[in-house]
Amino acid sequence: MQKNSEVGDPDFKVDLVVNEGAKVAVFHNKPFNKSLSWLEFNLDTRHLDFIMDDGDIRNFGTEVPEDFAKDMQNAHMVLMVLMDEEKKEPDSGQYFPLIIHRD
Repeated sequence: MQKNSEVGDPDFKVDLVVNEGAKVAVFHNKPFNKSLSWLEFNLDTRHLDFIMDDGDIRNFGTEVPEDFAKDMQNAHMVLMVLMDEEKKEPDSGQYFPLIIHRD
C-alpha cells in the first residue's frame, strides 16, 4: 500500500508492509521534519498516525487495508525505513513502538 503525504509535501511517499507474523514496516522517501516518537493505529478507523516527540501528530491519510489491519493488531513495533530513491535501497532504519487502540 502506498500513500502520499497530506502534510504539505506531495513528494513525501509512505509505503506500508505487513506480514502475517505481525511484522510491520513503513518505508518513506524523505526524513521527517521532527523526531518521530511512536505510531498509533486505530482498529476502528484503521488509520495509522505518526506521533512526533513534541506530541504533534502526522496523519498521512493512511487508511490501512482491512487485511493488513488484522495482522497489525498483534504488532508492538514498527520498523521505519528511510529509502534512498536514487539508489533504490534503504538509507537507514529504526524501530518505534506501535500503540493499538479503538475509538
